[in-house]
Amino acid sequence: MEKQPRLLSSQLLLKNAVFEVLLNRVFMTWKEQPTTKKKRVSAGLHHPFKVGFCLSKFRHRRKGEPEPKASPPSLLPLQFGITALGTCHTVAVSEIVAVRELDVENGATKDDGRWQKMPQKPLEAYPYAFTVSFVERTRRHRWRCRDVTFFCPEGALCQLWVQTIREQLALLTNRPKHLLVYINPYGGKQQAKRIYEQEVAPLFARASISTHIIVTEYANHARNHLGTEAELKKYDGVVCVGGDGMFSELVHGLISRTQKDSGMDQNCPEESLTPCALRIGIIPAGSTDCICYATVGANDPVTSALHIIVGDSQPMDVCSVHHNNTFLRYSVSLLGYGFYGDVLTDSERKRWMGPARYDISGFKTFLTHHNYEGTVSFLPATDILGTPRDQARCRAGCLICQHNGQLCSDETLEKCKMGQEVSDSECNGEWQTIRGKFLAINAASMSCACPRSPNGLSPAAHLSDGTTDLILVRKCSRFDFLRHLLRHTSKDDQFDLGFVEVHRVRRFRFTPRHCQSDSELDLREPGKRLFSQICRDHPSCSCRPSYSSWNCDGEILPHAAIDVGVHCQLIKLFARGIEETPVFEDSTLPNAI
Repeated sequence: MEKQPRLLSSQLLLKNAVFEVLLNRVFMTWKEQPTTKKKRVSAGLHHPFKVGFCLSKFRHRRKGEPEPKASPPSLLPLQFGITALGTCHTVAVSEIVAVRELDVENGATKDDGRWQKMPQKPLEAYPYAFTVSFVERTRRHRWRCRDVTFFCPEGALCQLWVQTIREQLALLTNRPKHLLVYINPYGGKQQAKRIYEQEVAPLFARASISTHIIVTEYANHARNHLGTEAELKKYDGVVCVGGDGMFSELVHGLISRTQKDSGMDQNCPEESLTPCALRIGIIPAGSTDCICYATVGANDPVTSALHIIVGDSQPMDVCSVHHNNTFLRYSVSLLGYGFYGDVLTDSERKRWMGPARYDISGFKTFLTHHNYEGTVSFLPATDILGTPRDQARCRAGCLICQHNGQLCSDETLEKCKMGQEVSDSECNGEWQTIRGKFLAINAASMSCACPRSPNGLSPAAHLSDGTTDLILVRKCSRFDFLRHLLRHTSKDDQFDLGFVEVHRVRRFRFTPRHCQSDSELDLREPGKRLFSQICRDHPSCSCRPSYSSWNCDGEILPHAAIDVGVHCQLIKLFARGIEETPVFEDSTLPNAI
């Protein structure tokens, strides 16, 4: 890594000890000076700044031994180490939230006049102070906003530090300044408004982010507002406070608005959609929050807010779902037919029970053990890195997403249309067809991890590689299906079962048996009886053939026969993917905050 020139270097007071404080364009570092008599080596791993990726820092250096080289920003955004001279802390400039000058005499910040308790009594030689707020990593991928206050001997020096840090923050053009925020007060445990006001709004204010807040009043309120009324040019991003359903509203509204402005036809399955310019932020306040688990690693409001503040950007694939050249919905996480479709359909009748309805409906659906016959056709993703059964997890800076995402931009892939014949030479791959009886057909565009399923439905699925993992669970016994479901909660290979197969695909379509030669059933009328349809399995009765519903990110699709295509990196989130856990992280250690 090329050594960055110093912008500032001063000896400042911190916790009654003199520290050498250095600032360049990448890092801000403060190291305790050897003149300090008080030993601080005992702080060890329990020090509140204990975050990093470099084990070599956690030992004393022998006399004459060179100081370890600094790691690049992508690997060492924040670290804490102990040297022979004392404690040393480093924080990336890109992860500094804010800086403010303190009025030592009155105990308030000079920026907004807010009163706050002074962190320590200043010595007479250091009567001026400023506070730096920065990102600190704790356990389980959670972030916290940490403050450190430095005392200066001169007022001009204090102002110079504040001004220089602010100038460096102003150069970070990826940071949002104006946000459009939608709050769903009815989703999950109905805590969205409280979560935003108490945990998120103060952080946005500290980072000088202005917000326009809309509290949704009915279903699809955010979707309709984004699609028609919102003045998107005024904002640097849109944020939802709610669950996965609220996020789906923003996705539909923003994509529809972008395609409308670009003149794209959403009803055409072969249309190459225009990527959305604005990023989407999610403050988790729902029941499962699987989007946050897959993109951040935790469903923590403060962590998500800090990712928004520092301006992270994570591209995501989006699946478009069509029926007979008519657009139905977009999907970013799970498309499920059979088991997961039946669970959702049954749970909709039990909404009065709250989140517990999913457990009851899931148990009931498992006992029912319905299977559904149909045909699955898919276009495998070829010449790509990674497979659904490898151990390569999608993490921050994922090389598989970068490599496969580049392939999606090739002209040959753009010409690969869903309705073309198998022999089309321009298609990078050939269509394959599977017929049979299935307990479940799932398409996972991400791992779909959640607290009950830490690895998700497809642990190796990637966020932005232009593919989806098509999981087919064939008809089997209840015991075998239970084995499959239990593997979602363990580290065992979920696809190492004879009745389960998985394919990484770019496109697929499904046709239920009753639709292959007859007119499509309208699933919006489940009570409608088709007397003209004779059950092929039981010719003596006039019952309707068995069919399920598609669960599309928690919404029921009105048709069973669908065409699905993956649009590579169609949207971007305020996230960076799940960061690799530091090797020294010990779950037995107490939280830093």
